[in-house]
Amino acid sequence: MESHLSPPEKKKRVFSLIQPTAMPTLGNYLGALKNWKEMSELNDCIFGVADLHALTVRPEPAVFRRQSLEIFAMLLSIGLDPEKNIVFVQSRVEQHAQLAWILNCYTQFGEASRMTQFKEKAAAHEENVNVGLFAYPVLMAADILLYNSDFVPVGEDQRQHLEITRDIAERFNQLYGRTFTVPEAYIGKVGARIMSLQDPAKKMSKSDLNPKASVSVLDEPEVILKKFKSAVTDSEACVRYAEGKDGINNLMAIYSCCTGRDFPAIEKEFEGRGYGDFKTAVAEAVIEELRPVRESYLSLMKDSGYLAACIDAGCGKARAIAAKTLAKVSKKVGLLV
Repeated sequence: MESHLSPPEKKKRVFSLIQPTAMPTLGNYLGALKNWKEMSELNDCIFGVADLHALTVRPEPAVFRRQSLEIFAMLLSIGLDPEKNIVFVQSRVEQHAQLAWILNCYTQFGEASRMTQFKEKAAAHEENVNVGLFAYPVLMAADILLYNSDFVPVGEDQRQHLEITRDIAERFNQLYGRTFTVPEAYIGKVGARIMSLQDPAKKMSKSDLNPKASVSVLDEPEVILKKFKSAVTDSEACVRYAEGKDGINNLMAIYSCCTGRDFPAIEKEFEGRGYGDFKTAVAEAVIEELRPVRESYLSLMKDSGYLAACIDAGCGKARAIAAKTLAKVSKKVGLLV
């Protein structure tokens, strides 16, 4: 009997990497990582550790190796299932570096030199303005294009890099026929922009020199409570979202992300109560939000054999896709394949 059922709709491929420079903050988690698990359930997802990108700052080798393993474990800890998704380490898939060189030859010097992030980092690190830093967006383009990625979740600081990726892909496709999928920015659930607890005018950052300014996803509960109790607020002592109340607005955003309550509900909950009560409540909500992540991470880090097996399996899956793309590109440009 002939079936009239339509074939299941193919899932869209979402690709993203994270650098292993330091353990993610609460801001990284609520702004991006928390949503990766949801993405992974709805899409064909490839996530990984961008260790090649991190070489631009010349990390200390032993620390760097440990951090790369820790970030891989963190990706699993946030709920990414290595059986259902590809979770891998960038440097273990040699096609990234190989495609990056080919794409360097299809990227104009002028367009690469216009990258805002290169200008900012070059100005901040004048003692080490290396070619890798300049070519960073081309390696990022290779990362994305190797996997025929449909979507890439990017923040505002990376949007320009996605645009040059699209330009490179379109240029190559025009020269050699359709080869690359031209990726788009992933517009899904918008993560909150979490600000510093000590200076709510700037984004929470893992590089902040003030230890009270940011919360790590691995901070102990008592440390989290102490940091929130010292968070900067204002003198009004009224929990409400309003212009000029940056500290309270930030705490309300964090509480909203962790509890699912909107701002009017939060204002009603804390009506007539002081900032002390509110800060404690926010800290407790954060502690509960991060508890399963932290417990999973600590358990995984004790099982080096399992982590190594997951890395091997993930890199094997990634390499199988990347090798096909690189072979196709190599043949089109005339390399002996």
